[in-house]
Amino acid sequence: MGTRRKARELAMKALFCMDMLKNESDELMERLDARLKPPQDIHAFYVSLIKGVVHNKPRIDQTIETFSSNWKISRMGYVDRNILRIAAYELLFCPDIPPKVAINEAVDIGKLYGTEDSGAFINGILDGIYRKNTAGMLKINPPD
Repeated sequence: MGTRRKARELAMKALFCMDMLKNESDELMERLDARLKPPQDIHAFYVSLIKGVVHNKPRIDQTIETFSSNWKISRMGYVDRNILRIAAYELLFCPDIPPKVAINEAVDIGKLYGTEDSGAFINGILDGIYRKNTAGMLKINPPD
């Protein structure tokens, strides 16, 4: 498994817990960091994914809902929505990450941790975001 894949999986687990507990505090993030023990070589990427999603969550969630065919983000499973949040963050705010990589990683993680339908569900939403973003139709500002 690649180092970035491991960082994405651990970030999904941390965001899953934060989502379930409805707590995005730095204190909880530190506790999860101690519990999940991300290796040093992925720690910076892992933290950047979590902080990027938390900081931009309203815009990310709105974008996901736009492409989710009548699915409110609150109705999605915790696993699927947090995988989508990470990948959408990468698509919208991380120009150094190839979009196809972000999508493929999300689909693979969805197949591993989600339901049997998660891969197709995640792929459909992210493909829509990617196509609109590539066409310049999504107006997203870079993170602060």
